[in-house]
Amino acid sequence: MAGLFDTFGFYWGPFIAQVIIILIVYAILSKFAFGPVMEMLEARRKRIEEGESNLKKIESELAKAEENVQAMLDEANKDAERLISEARESADAVKSQKAQQAISEAQGIIEKAKDQTKLDHERVMNELKRDFGRLVIDATSKVSGKVLDDSDQKRINEETAGQVAL
Repeated sequence: MAGLFDTFGFYWGPFIAQVIIILIVYAILSKFAFGPVMEMLEARRKRIEEGESNLKKIESELAKAEENVQAMLDEANKDAERLISEARESADAVKSQKAQQAISEAQGIIEKAKDQTKLDHERVMNELKRDFGRLVIDATSKVSGKVLDDSDQKRINEETAGQVAL
């Protein structure tokens, strides 16, 4: 075997020195490189776990907040529907009240118009009677050829007004 080691150039002294150097480098790397890297990786793993747990908390709080918002929206919609129905009822009441008021005002206008028409009719009839009476007096004075005095004119006016009123 020694020949085999000599053939391939294997020497125990340098081999053991290299093993010792590798062990020293490994120890130095373990203490100064692997340890801090492993600690940093462990700290990152913990932060990731904390972030995931915080994310789960945030998701649950978000779900609760969404439920609260939905409940508030439902309540607001109910209130809005109630207000709308109350407004409709109020509008209907005001509408019927205004309609009744308009009807009563229209009836008042109609009554006033009837009264005014009646007064106008009476006034026109009185004017017609007077004008007709003057025409009869003028015609009578022309036909009779005599000038009528006030008592004759009054008597003819009364007779004519009585006949026209019939």
